[in-house]
Amino acid sequence: MPVALKQFIEVMERIAPLRYAEDWDNVGLLIGDREDSVNRAMLTIDFTEEILAEAIEKKADLVITYHPVMFRPVQRITADNVAGRLLLHTMSHGIQLYSPHTALDATPGGVTDWLTDAIGTGYRRPLTPYQNLPENRQVKIVTFVPTNAADRLRDALASAGAGRIGDYEQCSFNVTGKGTFRGSQDTNPTVGRPGQLEVADEVRIEMVCAVKGLSILISTLKQFHPYEEPAFDLYPLHPIPSHKSGAGRRVVLDQPATVADVAVRLKDHLNIASAKITSPAREVKVIGIVPGSGSSVLDTAIEQGCDLFITGEMSHHRALEAEGLGCSIILTGHTNSERGYLPILADRLSADLPDLNTFVSETDRSRFTFV
Repeated sequence: MPVALKQFIEVMERIAPLRYAEDWDNVGLLIGDREDSVNRAMLTIDFTEEILAEAIEKKADLVITYHPVMFRPVQRITADNVAGRLLLHTMSHGIQLYSPHTALDATPGGVTDWLTDAIGTGYRRPLTPYQNLPENRQVKIVTFVPTNAADRLRDALASAGAGRIGDYEQCSFNVTGKGTFRGSQDTNPTVGRPGQLEVADEVRIEMVCAVKGLSILISTLKQFHPYEEPAFDLYPLHPIPSHKSGAGRRVVLDQPATVADVAVRLKDHLNIASAKITSPAREVKVIGIVPGSGSSVLDTAIEQGCDLFITGEMSHHRALEAEGLGCSIILTGHTNSERGYLPILADRLSADLPDLNTFVSETDRSRFTFV
């Protein structure tokens, strides 16, 4: 039974949210109509004429290409160049094209975590943590309420969406104190009389909430707060770095290992015959890992104390620079550091979309061989 393309996109972006992608990347639906339906999805690292021919032969109407065909804005699509011919050929066969790329790298349980699984156990975190805001930018709301009304107001605010932190609800901080106020003759205070300075036992309640829900929250506060003019403050919150998602991974091994030992683990994990390494006998403990081409994150890894950096490819001069700063290098080959994740992604998609026939390309392979 066909699957709506928009349903596939919903599942794919739950696995790899596009907000995790690098700013320079071109991810998401590249060719297609969200209102269409698809039956067969083929996964590949690169998308070429050879891969397209396989998709046509196997009647795939959706190709999930890890690397996007177009990295930069396209002004025209013509048959005058390789990319243009490929795109025109793809569209003429009604094939939809989707790319997750760096969003799939950064997401928990994605390509980078899969690559990291090879090197041994230890504490891991992103090299460059994703900033959780501003998609769901939050503020902290603070209000002051008489002690006997605190529970009712706190419950009302929680029902309106405040106090949600991760998988927890009704999160708040509360402290008691004294509140003072003097109302004019035109007021009708809940506590005391107009024109008289009042001192009331109050509770300071602090809760986080999403900016988009502020209007409802403030209306709720005014509805359930017993005061005629309730006092409240709003504090904007700085983006919170994620400890699970972001570019690269930094791993502190439970047990130190030599560079050569780590390379052997990687070769077994990636099913490759060889890898380029420097200083094979050096013992390392703190490792930076980036699939594909990780040069842009190398400086960050070194600043964070990594004594080994693993990636797919890197220029000769960057590798020399790293060695000079005491950081060994392992290079696995660009797509070798990515391709082994495709069967895992296919299984995840099949579990969530059983009606979509999802399979990995048999033609996709590393374009470079040793001779």
